[in-house]
Amino acid sequence: MEYQVSEKRKKVVEDLLALPQVQQALKDIKEDHEHSLEEQKMLALIASPTFHEQEKAKKMVSLFEELGLDAKVEQSGNAVGIRKGNSKGKIAIDGHMDTVYPLDTELVIKEDEKTIWCPGICDDTRALAVMLSVIRALNKNGIETEKDLVFVGTVQEEGKGGFGGMKMFCKDHTDIDAYVNIDGAGAQGMIYQSTGFKTIEVTFHGIGAHAFMGYGQVANALSAAARACSKIAEIRTPDEPKTTVAVTNFHAGNDAGIHAIVNETTIKVNYRSNGKAELEELDRQIMQAFEEACKEESERWGKNEITYTIKTWCDVPVGSLDEHAPIVETVWTTIEQTFGLEPYLCHGGCTNASVPIGLGIPAVCLGAGEEECYVHNAKLECFPKENTWRLPQLALVTILALAGIKGVSESTL
Repeated sequence: MEYQVSEKRKKVVEDLLALPQVQQALKDIKEDHEHSLEEQKMLALIASPTFHEQEKAKKMVSLFEELGLDAKVEQSGNAVGIRKGNSKGKIAIDGHMDTVYPLDTELVIKEDEKTIWCPGICDDTRALAVMLSVIRALNKNGIETEKDLVFVGTVQEEGKGGFGGMKMFCKDHTDIDAYVNIDGAGAQGMIYQSTGFKTIEVTFHGIGAHAFMGYGQVANALSAAARACSKIAEIRTPDEPKTTVAVTNFHAGNDAGIHAIVNETTIKVNYRSNGKAELEELDRQIMQAFEEACKEESERWGKNEITYTIKTWCDVPVGSLDEHAPIVETVWTTIEQTFGLEPYLCHGGCTNASVPIGLGIPAVCLGAGEEECYVHNAKLECFPKENTWRLPQLALVTILALAGIKGVSESTL
């Protein structure tokens, strides 16, 4: 069935796009493209692994302040800049500052006419550059919004951060009407759902012994972990709703003890689903795998019991907006009317938008598209220069539709 947008929201966006100041702002964003790319490259060269975003946060605050925003690094570590509106609510616009690359990763810009290469150049440095370009266009054209615009560079989105920056922001700012998360390089798709997922660290505990003298005298914690991995590898997950599981780390022993039976082994497991019941069932099967692995290894030797403990790094619930929620329809018609492109809805997603969606707050993630940026790959991560001014243009119109223009238009919310 063809996706239908309400005539009311269509008209709001249509009227916005007819405004001379909005048309000029869109032109200014396109003309700002080279400047925006230079900022993006500059920010990408500031190392910012998860939990080490301090320098980038300071830089974002200084850039926000240069553009006239009331800005600061909050206690959470998030860089927040507020562009005051007519105090009729608040719209938050965010991009995460952390990358997946360690502090010692070599950060070098390489580029040709069409592409820029650098670890972190897209994920999610592009969002930071987009926000700055949007603010410049609003300022240059004197556009005042009904709702305050709260621009946020968040910390701890990746890996063990588990959307920590966004969780802290939502806890500290309970008066946000809607969230626009930016993560990617495209301007055709949107994420309006939250893929539920868990990342856990499981440690198997034994006694340990000499590999020869202790053989047969103790159960092996590493063998128990291996049994668990084997069982997890045999779990069959449904294709729909998409459900996945992977053992991502396995750590035991050291080179000094290569002739020892280890007393501890740690694995990390990441599992996800777009379905609540499916995620719960997968969780049950994984826990069963741990129980069975410890029991089997303990009974194999009959000498001591292998136990396990779990540390949860990430726990994000499954969630979704209605596909005809006002914010979803707003983005859909904005893509259609601004670019003449055919929009699409992404089913599931692991983005900062997952946090407000889980709290029942309207939120979408912009940036989905056909662009291949090889994110999380230090050698290949790249950013395409061609037509990528569209994303800040999309962000601009979406924000204005959600926030309303002072004395001119109301919010589509």
